[in-house]
Amino acid sequence: MKRTIRTTALTVGALIAALGLQAGPAQADTTTPRIDLRVLLVSDGGPATAAVAAELDAAGTPYTRVDLTRSDRPVIGPGFLADTVGGRPRAKYQAVVLPNDNPFAAGSAEMAALASYEQTYAIPQVDAYTYARPEAGLQYPVAGGYSGSIDGVQAEVTAAGRTGPFGYLDGTVPFEDDSPTVGESYAYLSTPAAGADFTPYVQAPIPGTSRQGSLVGEYRHDGRRELVVTFVYNRYQEQFRLLARGIVEWMTGGVHLGASRNYFAVHVDDVFAADDRWDTQLNCTPGDVDCTNGAGTPSPIRMTAADVDHATAWQDSHHFTLDMVYNGAGSVDQREDDNGVDQLADKLIADRARFRWVNHTYTHAFLGCEQNTTVVPWTCRTNADGSTKWVDPGTINNEIATNRAWGQAAGLPLQNDELVTGEHSGLRILPQQPADNPNLAPVLALNGVAWLASDNSRDPEQRKVGAATTVSRYPMNVFYNAGRAAEQVDEYNWLYTSRAQGGSGVCEDDPATTTCLPAPLDTGTGYSGHIVPLETRIALGHVLSNDPKPHFIHQSNLAEDRIAYPVLDGVIDGYDGLFADNTPLVNLRMRDIGAELQRRAAWKAAVSAGQVTAYRIGGAVTVQAPAGLAVTATLPTGTTLPTGAFGSPYAGEVSGWTASIGIPLVLTLPTAATAPSARTADEAPATGPAPDAKVPAGVTRQVPYTPDS
Repeated sequence: MKRTIRTTALTVGALIAALGLQAGPAQADTTTPRIDLRVLLVSDGGPATAAVAAELDAAGTPYTRVDLTRSDRPVIGPGFLADTVGGRPRAKYQAVVLPNDNPFAAGSAEMAALASYEQTYAIPQVDAYTYARPEAGLQYPVAGGYSGSIDGVQAEVTAAGRTGPFGYLDGTVPFEDDSPTVGESYAYLSTPAAGADFTPYVQAPIPGTSRQGSLVGEYRHDGRRELVVTFVYNRYQEQFRLLARGIVEWMTGGVHLGASRNYFAVHVDDVFAADDRWDTQLNCTPGDVDCTNGAGTPSPIRMTAADVDHATAWQDSHHFTLDMVYNGAGSVDQREDDNGVDQLADKLIADRARFRWVNHTYTHAFLGCEQNTTVVPWTCRTNADGSTKWVDPGTINNEIATNRAWGQAAGLPLQNDELVTGEHSGLRILPQQPADNPNLAPVLALNGVAWLASDNSRDPEQRKVGAATTVSRYPMNVFYNAGRAAEQVDEYNWLYTSRAQGGSGVCEDDPATTTCLPAPLDTGTGYSGHIVPLETRIALGHVLSNDPKPHFIHQSNLAEDRIAYPVLDGVIDGYDGLFADNTPLVNLRMRDIGAELQRRAAWKAAVSAGQVTAYRIGGAVTVQAPAGLAVTATLPTGTTLPTGAFGSPYAGEVSGWTASIGIPLVLTLPTAATAPSARTADEAPATGPAPDAKVPAGVTRQVPYTPDS
């Protein structure tokens, strides 16, 4: 809910008092330490710490990176880690992430400083990928454990993990096995060392035994807490994506800046229109620009009323809403060709409230340069002086405004500030059109368009087009010109096999972006056996990466063989099998996705510029940020602002955005969320040598969500 605050009649002091904000240094006890909400990430250049950094980046959680491979890095010592502010001891970092349990040389003063810091301020440490050994609370793998590949293993969250940091998972953590010839996951499986205070959170069977070995667990010792991770991973692997949230929540105690949710939205383009069909003999699409000189006979693919019934039933069974991206001229043409009859449009309009609707222009016209389609690939036509011929403003306006009027007349529940142009045209497209059509931005403003779709494969970063802002969409590799699985596989083979195998050779010409198949797929089994699993994995990877960008398919994929549904089922059913009910898919419409991306960009810029500071003292979190900046945080359920409850529930906590007014914002944590106890100044630190990481020789459900505003 947007809140406006009248300040004209109040002095600054009165405003602070009215809102219950902190006016200055607290006059109470100064012995409770201040813990800054920032993570210290010590990297060795490996994939594990890089993956944790990527998770923090995506959430918007501030961190300081120390790169151990750089000679000019800062030295980690007492002054680097802590100091005093206003007479109060300050811990500069709320958590420490190390490449392993001790990446420094034996007897390192830096490791000793870290150990003392963690003891003094109760700061947790994540060992991003470490060897199983007694110094990490585990037996060596040679003592009845295992070292090796765990590709395809089904790990499990333990009861302690489910009641602890991984309670958002249903239980199973599958490890990827995408290639039978490539090792993807190496791990050390072991059991707790004798006498160690070690709690496994995620474990897997030790091969050849009936015992379970720890993959992720908590080791408590010497007044310190470590999260011990004994498998290697990178930021893209599903097993890390599933566990990343829990790693962050464990090390921050569920109190941190930034937020993460799992998003999935699907746009269905060209609704009411028909899509041209791939010709398996000509290896092009008659009626489209890849078939020159009128080659072939167009064979349109268009949904039926029965396909609408299937779509609504599918939505109901999956608690999910599709975004119908429509072209009104498709229905007008159909009625002209069939004596006023259009059963598809009648059914869609009758069921219009079951879907979300987005303007896709009236005829799906190309709105960039004027195209020369007599050659493949097409080129931009030019004027006599060599300049580009652009589609004129009147044509662009007619496409947008006429389609809007048609939709309004049909009673479609539109958001008039959203627009998806045909083929994302009008925006730059390389190599033919390296700049936006200069006529596009003024017409967008004339029509009140605030959110304009772009193709993530060629325009991934959110940017301004005049007054409008782009929302990048992921293209699913389920082709617009395929209504049947065999057509999809035939075109797939053409694109992704070598010339010697009968393909186009595109994969040979650009091996950096496209990988050739080792052999053509079978047209009978290739779709379900190869394409569906691959596209499901790619889309689910986006979902698990805190990425709200929508995916898009076409109405043709909901017709005939309805080839989109196996992929959508794979994503949603797969997700449901992995996550607990408290962590549903977030299914936003386009304008809300755009606003989320816009807020994130502003937040990232402010954090990078050092304009945001935040810290915790006992049960209060204080955030200082520029006026007008939306502040994002993840906090325990029951956290309050002076104006009421903070955030909305997700994954067992609350998260969201709240606007800063430029003075310290204080959030009060629930009584149960007490800060970890810290050693008092007169307590002696644990003695003994700092541990080192040297290995002994020879040991080898889905709900809609409206973001807070």
